[in-house]
Amino acid sequence: MNGIGWLVAVLMLVVGAVVGAAAVAWVLLARLRAANEEADAAHDRASALTANFAAADAERRLLASQNHALAAQQGSDSHVLQALGPVSEKLNAVQRQVSLLERDRVEQYGQLAEQLRDARDADAKLLATTSSLEAALRSNSARGKWGEVQLRRVVESAGMLAHVDFSEQVHTSTDDGVHRPDMVVRLPGGKELVLDAKVPLTAFLNAHDAGATDSAASAQHLARHAKAVKAHIDALASKQYWTSALNSPELVICFVPVESILSAALNADPDLLDYAMSKNVVLASPISLMAILKAVAFSWRQDVLTESAKELFELSAQLYTRLGTMGEAVSAVGVSLKTSVDRYNKLVGTLEARVLPTARKLNALDPKTLESPAQVKNTPRMLTAPEFHTTDIRSADIDMAS
Repeated sequence: MNGIGWLVAVLMLVVGAVVGAAAVAWVLLARLRAANEEADAAHDRASALTANFAAADAERRLLASQNHALAAQQGSDSHVLQALGPVSEKLNAVQRQVSLLERDRVEQYGQLAEQLRDARDADAKLLATTSSLEAALRSNSARGKWGEVQLRRVVESAGMLAHVDFSEQVHTSTDDGVHRPDMVVRLPGGKELVLDAKVPLTAFLNAHDAGATDSAASAQHLARHAKAVKAHIDALASKQYWTSALNSPELVICFVPVESILSAALNADPDLLDYAMSKNVVLASPISLMAILKAVAFSWRQDVLTESAKELFELSAQLYTRLGTMGEAVSAVGVSLKTSVDRYNKLVGTLEARVLPTARKLNALDPKTLESPAQVKNTPRMLTAPEFHTTDIRSADIDMAS
């Protein structure tokens, strides 16, 4: 029993040892597997770390390269910015200028809008005035007054004065009745020039109204206008104003107050000007009348110069005659002086030859020596110029008068 017990005990011990060894082996095996798994995990982690390190190193190199590139680019950008500094200043100046221009544009736009409004109002007023003027010019009396006013303005612009160089509405009586021309301009030498300021306008105004819409109607009205001017020429020619004026040329000037009125009539009838001249009527616009009046003013200046020259000639003749009279008086004074000198010298001779010798005998009474008076040796100069001789002066006057 004891041996079996010991055997059992030994077996149990062996079995326990085996079981313990197996348990230890199993535990060690489990730990080994865990260690292997941990080693594999560590290896994996090491591999991952190695890969991460490699990636980090690559990223570091990339960042370093990028940093270098950025540094180079920054240096280049710095140079570019320095180079673009003046350009930036110019751009800022341009921006300020653009701002000023924009402000001015806004102001000018406002001013332009205001001016356009003023122009529109002025056009409206001008249209109203034109309409009223057109209505007034269709009246014969108003048209006549208007022509007279325009004629007076042109004449005064030429430098002529009313009641001095020209007269208006002069009444003269002739065998044919009473004439009353609109104006009479005075010419040198007592001559006169007659002017008339009446002109037909109705057909011209009708042509102006129809011109914008109907050119054919406008042409017809202009033809009527030329006929009306021609009829007015006949009326002026029949009055023969030059017969009532003093020394007037055989013509009368028909003043047309507006250039376009005369040009429209001449365009419609090119022979109108020659027809008027054949009737002793001169068609004159403001420009041509101004030229005529300037010629009249020039003739007046020439007449004044002629009168001044005549007066100067008369004064010169008077001065020449008076110089002759003065020469005679001077010659008479010279003769008188010569006679006085001769008498003085004769008196001195008598004094020296007769009086002083007797006086010297009284030397014992007065030791002073009596001095002899000196004779006058110079004689007055006689006038020798021919202008101071009466005969020559009278003959010169006759020559100048002739």
